[in-house]
Amino acid sequence: MALTQADLPTMYTLLSNSLSGDENLRKPAEAALSHSENRPGFCSCLLEVITAKDLVAQTDVRLLASVYLKNSVGRYWRNRRESCGISKEEKLHLRQKLLSHLREENYQIAVTLAVLISKIARFDYPKEWPELFSTLSQQLQSADVLTSQRIFLILFRTLKELSTKRLAADQRNFAQISSQFFDFSWQLWQRDAQAILHGFSVLAQSLSSNASETHDDLYITCQRWYLCSKILRQLIIAGFQSDARSMQEVRQVKEVSPLFLKAIESFLPHYKSFREKHLRFWDFLKKACTKLMKILVTIQKCHPYSFGDKCVLPLVIDFTLNTITDPGPELMSFEKYIIQCMSMVKTILECKEYKLNLTGRVMGENGVTFEKIKESMSSHVAGVISSLLPSDRVVILCNILIRRYFVLSASDVEEWYQNPESFHHEEDSVLWSEKLRPCAEALYIVLFENHSQLLGPVVVSILQEAMSECPSSVSEITQGLLLKEAAYGAAAYVYYELSNYLSFKDWFNGALSLELTNDHPNMRIIHRKVALILGQWVSEIKDDTRRAVYCALIKLLQDNDICVRLAAARSLYFHVEDATFSEQEFSDLFPVCWCSCFKLVEEVQEFDSKVQVLNTISALITHVNGVTPYANNLVQFFQKAWEESSGENLLQIQLLTALKNFVVALGYQSPLCYNMLVPILQGGLIINSPDELLEDYMLLWEATISHSPSMVPQLLGLFPHLVEILNRSSAHVKVAANIIEGYILLGGNEFLNLHASSVSRLLDFVVENINDKGLLSVIPVIDLLIQCFPVEVPQLISSTLQKLIVICLIGGDNHDPSKTTVKASSAAILARILVMNTNYLAQLTTQPSLLVLLQQAGFLSEEGVLLCLVDIWLDKIDNVTSIQRKTFGLALSIILTLKLPQVLDKLDQILSACTSVILGGSEDLTEESSSDNMSSARPQFPTKEYRKRQIKLSDPIHQLSLENSVRENLQTCAALHGKSFDSAIGRMHPAAFAQLKQALNMT
Repeated sequence: MALTQADLPTMYTLLSNSLSGDENLRKPAEAALSHSENRPGFCSCLLEVITAKDLVAQTDVRLLASVYLKNSVGRYWRNRRESCGISKEEKLHLRQKLLSHLREENYQIAVTLAVLISKIARFDYPKEWPELFSTLSQQLQSADVLTSQRIFLILFRTLKELSTKRLAADQRNFAQISSQFFDFSWQLWQRDAQAILHGFSVLAQSLSSNASETHDDLYITCQRWYLCSKILRQLIIAGFQSDARSMQEVRQVKEVSPLFLKAIESFLPHYKSFREKHLRFWDFLKKACTKLMKILVTIQKCHPYSFGDKCVLPLVIDFTLNTITDPGPELMSFEKYIIQCMSMVKTILECKEYKLNLTGRVMGENGVTFEKIKESMSSHVAGVISSLLPSDRVVILCNILIRRYFVLSASDVEEWYQNPESFHHEEDSVLWSEKLRPCAEALYIVLFENHSQLLGPVVVSILQEAMSECPSSVSEITQGLLLKEAAYGAAAYVYYELSNYLSFKDWFNGALSLELTNDHPNMRIIHRKVALILGQWVSEIKDDTRRAVYCALIKLLQDNDICVRLAAARSLYFHVEDATFSEQEFSDLFPVCWCSCFKLVEEVQEFDSKVQVLNTISALITHVNGVTPYANNLVQFFQKAWEESSGENLLQIQLLTALKNFVVALGYQSPLCYNMLVPILQGGLIINSPDELLEDYMLLWEATISHSPSMVPQLLGLFPHLVEILNRSSAHVKVAANIIEGYILLGGNEFLNLHASSVSRLLDFVVENINDKGLLSVIPVIDLLIQCFPVEVPQLISSTLQKLIVICLIGGDNHDPSKTTVKASSAAILARILVMNTNYLAQLTTQPSLLVLLQQAGFLSEEGVLLCLVDIWLDKIDNVTSIQRKTFGLALSIILTLKLPQVLDKLDQILSACTSVILGGSEDLTEESSSDNMSSARPQFPTKEYRKRQIKLSDPIHQLSLENSVRENLQTCAALHGKSFDSAIGRMHPAAFAQLKQALNMT
């Protein structure tokens, strides 16, 4: 039953009770509202509550109604199967009512309604709501300041929503909106900007704040102007195709950018006075200047060529560089704005459209091509940038970045002292665009890359100056010490280019190593940067210095300051992962290295710290031979770390990775860690284990099975978990296949006797439910099982084999390589069964359950299933490996012994296929066998690969002679069919018959 105007009191009561602190009132009201939300008229009633004039003071109820309305529209505006949705009549009413209630005084409700209108516009504009923008534009003509601000709030939200639609028709609609709406928005922006600047001048001249009403109107105008700025950004970015793709100038960029810059320039002089007198406008001024510069950065990225015009780019570069190099004492604290100025310069310097393309041209190419236009525009802008950044200006910028923005402030040093661990991550991991120093470092790196030949000597000069003015014996935190720390950082960040101007060996022996001899607590500032340098310069460290660097890193890893130790741990990771890592020179440092890492993990508190040290430990385990002497210590470490990581999934992922590396490093000695490892696996290999952890548990399980020297009861007991995991998700089928293979190779008969039913259920489920890509992982496992247990396994997995027969006989592979391989590999398994267990395949192909399965799949054939498989073997014999080809040949030769007339119909094809295998395949098989024999010496503890190789070498298919099999079975065929056989042989092509005689050595 539909809700009507008469239900408004009830609706108001329910909303009011929903806000009650009394559970007896709140819960029934919430249930009643939830029950009513899909009833016709529900949304209309909510909107009536929101817009009722007598309820203006009931802000909390109206706000709740607006939230319910927004959520209901999101659920029911589109008609869905499970609900009738909102009727067309009610939708029309809601759209009209929303546009008639634009002057909403409460800001939160206004924002919610703006979001609501934007969601409806996404569904209905332009087909059902073509008048949306025209109505809003008309309302703006006569609106007061508040109403116009609310309209711009709606416009911004709606344009933002529509700009995210990706269909071509929707993008054309948005482009049309942009072309129609831009001029109006731009004119209003300019008018408001003038009004704001006039208002700011009045404010700056007044000593007191008496005209509160005027100030309120001015503030609302500021809000409207701010929204208008964001709307202009949306129109320019989403409403016009990037000029880097279209090569068409975007006029709006040239109009907007200079005035945006002028607005910033006009606002900034009020920064100091507003900070002292008018905090509300000071906050707005900061937000406005930062946003305008941020918009300019976005415009440059989207329309680089239009932005590169002579009326835009020179102004922007001059303005931003002047701000960076000489912000003045008032603006130095305005970090967010300076960050955006640095971001602007960085974006321009690294813009690929502004770099000359050095590719050649096609000879004889005539006419103006797209690439030529692009090259011409790039050349022009590159010239403009070069003229704006002469050598002296680049050098000045580099000096200022290092000497001013790299230097730690007093508050930085205090923050480090109070919480070194937090300081490390803030400096090391924070996004460069969020804090001033990382942003300055990012700009410096780009600047250096663009001008390395110019700045290389400059940076070396600053470094030498800092080291000479503050030798390693100085321990007081002076400007000289802080400048040296900044210079060390500058040298670390551009190590690759700077190595042409600075010898690491001389630097290390003459300065860096000496820094570590001073153990004063203040030296942590320098020690941290030394650790950073040793990690960054790893590629430049030669053999004669490597040992000393390793010792220095171990010393830093034992520093009293956690920030220094974390930096050292990260640099140590870089060295261990480097291709030139020398285990020999590091070997005697292992004991103290392990202890230092274990101790650091215990002491740090933050998640990021633990992960960082774990990565170092994991790298050491992976890249260092002989971790066995430290196995007990590592086991104790992992045991404790795992217990303390409870509930920290991301940390446990890192631990599982490190554990896997530990197991691989231990190899056949991995049982040393089973007391710690197996309980972890037992606790994780469960059906309700978190998805983000399950894959890592399975990879650890796979590594454990692969490197175990023998099967033990603890590992055998884990296998049933695999069935549950794959029933839950097929995402892990590849790892699961490797695990099953490991159990077959390691457990043999013991494994099969214990888990036969689990194996059967698992394979049956996988083959029925997994796609071709997954089947490619599982089919080799089935083949291995049959190879190891040719008598027992086929009967055990009969249901799976029936499904493989269906795969072979149903549908084509449509030139899909995966389908072709799946069908061919499945056929090879069935051929192997025929060769190794002939009677069983004959029995399997006549089972009623298989015939029902084939019938359900739509398979119709007058021939028997076995003869249909013969056609598959003949068809796929060229799509398989050499051993599979021989298997096909042996299976086809056995078919010759069947007393069926259809065999003679296929005799020519069967013999031709067998001939090609005999004449062409023996060489491949010989090479395969010889390559296996080369490494077949039995090790003390057989690995998984060794066991796999041994099974492959003992494969009966290798031992059987296809030549003898064809010869003998051909005689049997002749005896069975008599003259019919002679007729069939007579129909063979003479050349084919000659090849057959050659293959069988017949005279």
